[in-house]
Parts: sequence; C-alpha cells; structure tokens
Amino acid sequence: MTELTTRQAEFAHALVVAAESNQPLTESDWAGVVTTDDAAYVVQDEVMRQKGLPVAGYKVSLTSKQTQQMFDSDSPLYGQQVAKNLLAAPATVQLADLNEPLVEVELAFRAKEDLAASDSLEELLHKVTVAGALEVPDARFANWFPDLKKENVMADCAVGGLVVYGHEFDASEVFADVAAVATVAATLSHDGKQVDQGAASEVLGNPLKSLQWLVGKLEEQGKHFTKGQLVSSGTFVLPPKLTAGQWEVDFTKGLGPVKLTVK
Repeated sequence: MTELTTRQAEFAHALVVAAESNQPLTESDWAGVVTTDDAAYVVQDEVMRQKGLPVAGYKVSLTSKQTQQMFDSDSPLYGQQVAKNLLAAPATVQLADLNEPLVEVELAFRAKEDLAASDSLEELLHKVTVAGALEVPDARFANWFPDLKKENVMADCAVGGLVVYGHEFDASEVFADVAAVATVAATLSHDGKQVDQGAASEVLGNPLKSLQWLVGKLEEQGKHFTKGQLVSSGTFVLPPKLTAGQWEVDFTKGLGPVKLTVK
C-alpha cells in the first residue's frame, strides 16, 4: 500500500467532517488528490482511523458489468462500515439525515467464524449466515451519482450509507448448494408500487463470488474478514433515488421482506 500524503490526510478528515455535519464536499476541490486504487484505500483506512470506531462490516460495489462501466472499472471495490450504519429491519430513517441516498437490493452475509482467502465457495456457504438486505448508498459529495470518480468512491468507503438487513439464516440451510444462491430473486417496491425486480445472478454471477473476492482483497492488504462482520454483497438492480415513504424488498427462498420507512 502507498504512503499517505498530507493532502490525502486532509481529504480523509474532510470526508469525516462531511459525514458528521451532512455538509457534502465539492469533488473539484479535491481533484488529483487520489489517483490510484491503492491511494484510495489508504485514504479510506485513514477515514476509518479518524472515526475511531471498529470495522463492523463491509459493502462491495461494482459487482455488475453495467456498474463497472459506469465508473470505468474492471473489478469490484469495497468499503468499510461501522456498526451504527447496519440496521436490523424493519428500520426507520430520516431523509434529512442523509445526503443524496439511493436504494439497492442485496444479500448480506455474516461470518459465523473467521473467513480466509483459501476458502472455497462451498466452504464460505457453510461459514456464513444470509439475509435479504436493502442498502442505502450515500456519498459525502454533492451531485455524486453516477459521475463521482471511482477513486473518490473508494476513498469515501465505497459511498457507504446504511444497510438494512432482514432475518438471518444459516446459508447452508437456505441453499442446497452454491449454485442455489444465484437463483434468489427480489422485488423492490415503494409505497406499495413495484419499482424494480432483480436477481442475485447480477452480482458477479453469484453473490458468494463477491464475498470470496472481498475476503481475498482484504488479505492482500493485510486485513481479515472476521467472525461477526457483515457484508452487503452487491446490488441486484440499478439503484433508484431514496425518497420518503415505505420501501420494501421481497425476496424468494424464504428470506422474507425487508422494510424501511423513510420520513
């Protein structure tokens, strides 16, 4: 990993302040500060250090060809999450507390034991719980979607906002095998009207591949996905804007509904 420069440390501090104050940054003010993936992750680590809170989980982004093309990337990226942003459903949030939030439909996995890059997909299936999730990505920048530079997305903890997760089940009890994970379908609705539908196969072909990518990437950086940590593994749908009202995602495979009230 690269060394943190003075300007990058200032950028990390600005991201933390923007999150605390809900006063978004202007991207052009930070042009050229982060220009590589390695530097972006170094800034993200500094953001987490300045927050002074442990890593409770992760989010994986750019898990479809469409979203990778939107942000000029050929691979996923991840962001670290703190516990206060991981909410059990049903949840209620205030729109005024957010910047420019979106809505994503995901599967969330929680480690029942420490995970390793050497784990096969089959081994991962037996080491995690699974839940349906409604993620609310949100950035510390104005007018961020879909034009925010990829490196700034990464520095900003992968534009991590909130993750609202449903009932957790042992993944190996829900799914007969690895392939079954990709067959989960979900319907997103707002105030009782369908907004979109999607399938787990949109997430790198299978969300367990997203988890496996994350575990491997963390180990490359000297980090580990440990027991109790949660990951939202990638969106089934292109995210619409979050607005006030009742949001709900209905999942197949008995994963049940996930509900979010936005006031």
